[in-house]
Amino acid sequence: MASSSGTSSGSSAIQNSGSDEDLQALMDQRKRKRMISNRESARRSRMRKQKHLDDLMSQVDQLRKDNHQIISNISITTQHFITIEAENSVLRAQVDELTHRLQSLNDIISLMNTTPPSFDQDTYSSFMISADHHHHHQPVMVDNNFLINNPLNLSYLNQQPIMASADHHMFQY
Repeated sequence: MASSSGTSSGSSAIQNSGSDEDLQALMDQRKRKRMISNRESARRSRMRKQKHLDDLMSQVDQLRKDNHQIISNISITTQHFITIEAENSVLRAQVDELTHRLQSLNDIISLMNTTPPSFDQDTYSSFMISADHHHHHQPVMVDNNFLINNPLNLSYLNQQPIMASADHHMFQY
């Protein structure tokens, strides 16, 4: 029995070693497949990462172009703003000047409408009208004959004051 158990254990050892080799080969094959699969997965991961990086770089380039365009537009808009602000300043000064002139003309009309129709040559030989031109008071002498013998015959003017027009075209030069 000892010899039969030795043979059976010997044949079992051969069988086990064959099985072990098959099992080892199967494990090696699975290990190689996992390694290949892992390498392929790592390659795909690197490719996704590279594509993502390329997309981000493309996006950075586009954002830089957009930013440059926005800065350019801001610069142009700022220049337009400065130009229009300067024009508005000139127009405001013109409005102030024309408003002052209009007030002076209304004052003259009011004075003419309240002045007695006949002038006493001794009392009213001449009178002064103060014209505020560019904020410098410059007296202007007006002879009473100008008012009496005016070729425009200002007597047709009634008590209505002169009104400024809201039409913005009157200020364009």
